[in-house]
Amino acid sequence: MLAETRPPGVADVDPGSVLLPGHDVPLGRYTTVRRLLPQRPRRMVGAWCFVDHFGPDDVEQRPGMEVPPHPHSGLQTVTWLLEGEILHRDSLGNVQPIRPGQLNVMTSGHGIAHSERSPATHPPVMHGVQLWVALPDPARAGAADFAHHADLPRWRDGDLDMTLLVGEFAGQRSPAVVHTPLVGVQLELTGTGPTTLPLRPDFEYALLAMSGSAEAAGVGFEPGALLYLGSNRRELTVRGGTGARLLLLGGTPFDEPLVMWWNFVGRSHEEVAQAREDWMAGRRFGVVADDPAPPLPAPDLPTTRLKARDRTGGLHG
Repeated sequence: MLAETRPPGVADVDPGSVLLPGHDVPLGRYTTVRRLLPQRPRRMVGAWCFVDHFGPDDVEQRPGMEVPPHPHSGLQTVTWLLEGEILHRDSLGNVQPIRPGQLNVMTSGHGIAHSERSPATHPPVMHGVQLWVALPDPARAGAADFAHHADLPRWRDGDLDMTLLVGEFAGQRSPAVVHTPLVGVQLELTGTGPTTLPLRPDFEYALLAMSGSAEAAGVGFEPGALLYLGSNRRELTVRGGTGARLLLLGGTPFDEPLVMWWNFVGRSHEEVAQAREDWMAGRRFGVVADDPAPPLPAPDLPTTRLKARDRTGGLHG
């Protein structure tokens, strides 16, 4: 249940914030995710264009994540685990396990394919997030790349332990390569006292509760919702229960309209249709290393023309 009531003395809900509930989407045969972006009221936060939160799921007697080879173009995938283990394989030949506290960043450029699976012997719980970042020109037409980061900036501020996934924050810089001004930082509450975070007024921000309850901008929220905070903020005060883990996402507004369909981020119907055709014909995306499973077939294109949408959901073209 999403708590929006406030005790005496706590400020009213900030009018610049919007609480966005997620909705369940099946991912492969065994995993259901909560999709927080895109949504009709809010398509993007900076260049972050896709947010899935999965778990915590009991996978002790189950295969866990089983997503066979599939394509991407025009985006970066950012994978972050709180619990569990996933084995990444891609068409560049990378085979890389990811565990809690580590970061995988895959840059699709013009095209890449990958699969994501829990190893045969895996931890009993799986919990994490998968995010997409829309690539600008010329990166979206460039070469594909993959990077694994096992050592990320970590520090404490008041009652928050912070881990910087991407970008710069509070004087720290992540080793992950991004192509627009962007930030992603995990906040883990070690107490119930408030902590005030420095923000950039030219960034727009959102806050995801991954576990536990929290409050920011006068809004209480729990896992399963994304609090969009807008821009023109210089600071944000966060408080919550001990052990709550949040993900702060931000970036400069990405104003170029996008066509997002299936696993492709493009600029036009024709571009996305060509990506689908190339994938089905076995062109452009390569073959995933050491994964014997047949690749996922692309769904049929809709009968109506795909329209570009801006970051607020407005139609273009």
